[in-house]
Amino acid sequence: MGTITTKDGTEIFYKDWGTGQPIVFHHGWPLSADDWDNQMMFFLNQGYRVIAHDRRGHGRSSQTATGNEMDTYAADVAELTDKLDLKDAVHIGHSTGGGEVARYVARAKKGRVAKAVLVSAVPPIMLKTESNPGGLPLEVFDGFRAALVANRAQFYVDVPAGPFYGFNRPGAKVYQGVIDNWWRQGMIGGAKAHYDCIKAFSETDFTEDLKAIDVPVLVLHGDDDQIVPYADSAPLTVKLLKNGTLKTYPGFPHGMLTTHADVINPDLLAFIKS
Repeated sequence: MGTITTKDGTEIFYKDWGTGQPIVFHHGWPLSADDWDNQMMFFLNQGYRVIAHDRRGHGRSSQTATGNEMDTYAADVAELTDKLDLKDAVHIGHSTGGGEVARYVARAKKGRVAKAVLVSAVPPIMLKTESNPGGLPLEVFDGFRAALVANRAQFYVDVPAGPFYGFNRPGAKVYQGVIDNWWRQGMIGGAKAHYDCIKAFSETDFTEDLKAIDVPVLVLHGDDDQIVPYADSAPLTVKLLKNGTLKTYPGFPHGMLTTHADVINPDLLAFIKS
């Protein structure tokens, strides 16, 4: 574990375990590298080098007041991969992290990236616009911002206890530890950065990034995702990719990497080995 200091003086925390082909994990909002514990242990035991960072303003990285948008997130990743001199890496992003992956991979130096995976990811764009009529209205994201400002601690209970993991579905098995861990990760980060990041994940248009990516990309999404609705994300993303593959999981929630790691991890491994 260590930190790098970016050009604007931001400290980015990261974990770096093992040897072999590197796999870089990009977490969702408002979480941290810890959200990848299961996958990092799984792939470490498969002989890979596993790396996960806390996005600026999140987790143990600097609680930044500025730069909380996708261009800077991607630039931070570029600085990290340069510092660690990662070659032929696989970049896996969940939710907001999927947007970060799309923007980074589209701009990455030659030889840095071998493959990418977008899991329950926000591309192409979440916001409802004239060109994206199936998106979510701005009022949804304004509601997120209002809830964060009013009572961030309670908001960070309500999201994981409800739609994030599908714990609000009839018959769902609820894991209190998972809810508590989501809350723990969220509350470590900075309120200002988390507030800004809502705009970053909801309003950024990744269409041109997706078109520019040359490496193979696996797109995984549950069709019961209540955070990033399936119909306006994964199927549209795959159409924009030059070399994309879509796998849909019936009934799986947004946080399926946690609730269904036993299914997702082998699928990730098969894609990386293929």
